[in-house]
Amino acid sequence: MSETYEIDENGEPAGAAPDMLPLDAWHRERGGRMVEFAGYWMPVQYEGIIAEHQWTRQHAGLFDVSHMGQLLVPGNSADPAVEALLPIDLSTLKPGMQRYSLLLAEDGGILDDLMVSRWPDGLYLVVNGATKWDDIAHLREFLPDEVTLNHLDECALFALQGPEACTALERVATGDQPVSALTFMRFGTFRIGDAEVTISRSGYTGEDGFEISLPAASAAQIADLLCEQPEVKPIGLGARDSLRLEAGLPLYGHDLSETVDPVSAGLAFAIGKRRRAEGGFPGADRILSLIADGPSVLRVGLALQGRMAAREGATIFNGEQIVGSVTSGGFSPTCERPIAMGYVNAALSAPGTKLEIEMRGKRLAAEVVALPFVPHRYHRKGA
Repeated sequence: MSETYEIDENGEPAGAAPDMLPLDAWHRERGGRMVEFAGYWMPVQYEGIIAEHQWTRQHAGLFDVSHMGQLLVPGNSADPAVEALLPIDLSTLKPGMQRYSLLLAEDGGILDDLMVSRWPDGLYLVVNGATKWDDIAHLREFLPDEVTLNHLDECALFALQGPEACTALERVATGDQPVSALTFMRFGTFRIGDAEVTISRSGYTGEDGFEISLPAASAAQIADLLCEQPEVKPIGLGARDSLRLEAGLPLYGHDLSETVDPVSAGLAFAIGKRRRAEGGFPGADRILSLIADGPSVLRVGLALQGRMAAREGATIFNGEQIVGSVTSGGFSPTCERPIAMGYVNAALSAPGTKLEIEMRGKRLAAEVVALPFVPHRYHRKGA
């Protein structure tokens, strides 16, 4: 997940200290309880994880995700070089479009999952905060010398998520089109306050919502403008995690890693049709074989009986046989029960399969269920 630090006698990190994001003081002034995550101080909650989770499901939550890496590959000639590292088909990514993709190792393991957009001046990538420095090093090593990679480290990144996000954002964002004209995985350029921003209709909660790339110098002004809207409250990392778990979305460093391939992870949709036919991306032989023959394990959803949650690393049993392990787990405020994701033998991945999860020496009854746990409410084109 993130770097770990030894704690001194005062309860503070010893040695390398977490960095501060542009909104650090803003979060603290609003009662954000700050924790170290991905090498930064970030708010885990303000008034409580369940309350913030439910507010986002019903209204709109503002998440500061400025720890994530924003990268730009400028120009329009870098597609072949980028395609050599990702399984995406960039010929189908038109201006104004965004797509999910994967940074792959030579053996087909997942180095990171990321978003790729066709900006007017090049390809814009958003990578995970905990892996961004490794991602940047990997890209700079394997992209040709003539391909430039810019780290947009003077930009902040917000996510405004929830069914009332569009209503709130449209009051403060102006542009050649209204924000409401954007559909899922489309973006445009707008102004909020004194700043030019890029807004995409996307997010990590399963709800309708937006991600906003903005100048770091304008972060407090724009956060204030958004939170002045009656639909919007600031939301911490805790609710972001419970929301993405309910949405069945994998988290890198937990559900995804270098030891996991895209097919086993249920992410084969990220392998473009042309790339399946032509290959030419890292791990193509292995991944295409898994698509054809099926993997030995699969990521599944698990609904638990009782009130005890299963946590990452818990062992999954079929009778006395170990058949997998939990990679994410917690209590679902929406489902009002513990839920989890994990990898199990493919033969046991069908919804309805009864399994057990061992936690603290106890066996918890669990059932494989279809993902997502809570239906996505993305604002898709034509819906």
